[in-house]
Amino acid sequence: QVQLVESGGGLVQAGGSLRLSCATSGRTFSIYAMAWFRQAPGKEREFVAAITRSGAGTAYADSVKGRFTISRDDAKNTVYLQMNSLKSEDTAVYYCARARGSYVARNRHDYDYWGQGTQVTVSS
Repeated sequence: QVQLVESGGGLVQAGGSLRLSCATSGRTFSIYAMAWFRQAPGKEREFVAAITRSGAGTAYADSVKGRFTISRDDAKNTVYLQMNSLKSEDTAVYYCARARGSYVARNRHDYDYWGQGTQVTVSS
């Protein structure tokens, strides 16, 4: 059974930074791409960032490009999301997800395992 556990969310002022972590169980972490999605109240879950199995390839939503950085540490079975220059519109529950394969994908249906989410609130 694969489990994903997010941490690092919280309340931060606009312009501040947070780093989210997603710890995963299982020995096959390194063969899958990983991603972060987010869901604001009343809105659909949206793609934020993804990283390939090797870590060499990444993809970002236009709304976070240049402010957020996704990375992974295969030795720790953990994926990170460094969020800088946070804005009020970044307020959402952030979810970690494991891809069905090794490629980067932006569609939520390309991911088969999800964490429970961590709340990020940015005050203006």
